[in-house]
Amino acid sequence: MRAIRVSGPGGPEVLRLVDVDRPAPGPGQALVRLAAAGVNYVDVYLRSGVYPRELPYVPGQEGAGTVVALGPGVTEVAVGDVVAWANLPGAYAEFAALPADRLVPVPAGLAPETAAAALLQGMTAHYLSHDTHPVRPGDTVVVHAAAGGVGTLLTQLVRLRGGTVVGTASTPAKAAAARAAGAAEVVDYTPGALTEAVRRHSGGAGAAAVYDGIGGPTFDESLAALRPRGVLAVYGQSGGPVPPFDLQRLNTAGSAFVTRPNLEHHIAGREELLRRGGAVLRLVRDGDLRVRVGRTYPLAEAAAAHAALESRTTIAKTLLVCAPGPESPESPAGPPPV
Repeated sequence: MRAIRVSGPGGPEVLRLVDVDRPAPGPGQALVRLAAAGVNYVDVYLRSGVYPRELPYVPGQEGAGTVVALGPGVTEVAVGDVVAWANLPGAYAEFAALPADRLVPVPAGLAPETAAAALLQGMTAHYLSHDTHPVRPGDTVVVHAAAGGVGTLLTQLVRLRGGTVVGTASTPAKAAAARAAGAAEVVDYTPGALTEAVRRHSGGAGAAAVYDGIGGPTFDESLAALRPRGVLAVYGQSGGPVPPFDLQRLNTAGSAFVTRPNLEHHIAGREELLRRGGAVLRLVRDGDLRVRVGRTYPLAEAAAAHAALESRTTIAKTLLVCAPGPESPESPAGPPPV
């Protein structure tokens, strides 16, 4: 089968298309033929070495497809089931052997490509809006990078729970996408613009929560936008890590809370995984949560997908389509876009 392999940390060019043996499912595993793999910023962290991992490896933490074989002892899924997953390695490939107890059934009526686009970022948006700070009717919250994959889904979930979203975006096109997802107002990253917008929409009180996947560049403005006892959830660092800071700043900000949550801790057991993942996929199937796929790339062009993601030119979700193609092994996995 074809797969993308990373043999050492680096830029998008280290993503190389290779021919490898199709895996055989071991005990407790299911072999899945992939329809599509989601491209997420965690893939960039792993590829670049920000998050160390054993080499070589097949990247990709999210995908969906059809179960084609089972290893011994599998009871959770059956051959022919359409399933999706998140936070499991190896999705940049045509087939993947995966632990069956971490697979989420895709509900009838939902295409596997849509499930691949929705699950990881949808579950992230779900835990942020339902657990990290459970949005209540009347809450004003901030969603940074509101036109991104998490941002568009999080904005919709906040609206479904009765909240108001003030979003941030770097370009007019992204601002339009964020407004289409339901943001009441979208501002750029000009200093002071966010806090002014939040005060307008909250009657001067401040934001109940700020959901920040950018990190260092937005931290100070995020903290300043909070209401007393508000929650700043730094769930990613696409713009770089948050530097160490004096905890006294949280007192000055009004007994504010800062947390660095992670999806893995919110889907630790199969019961919670099925509850959260199932809720997201049903909302998508029923049309209550709209998934926007900004761009799709063939598997061979994984490097181009990463380059676009890192350039912050993407809007909404980026997908790799894992269907067979004519590309030869050991070729670079697609040049970055010009």
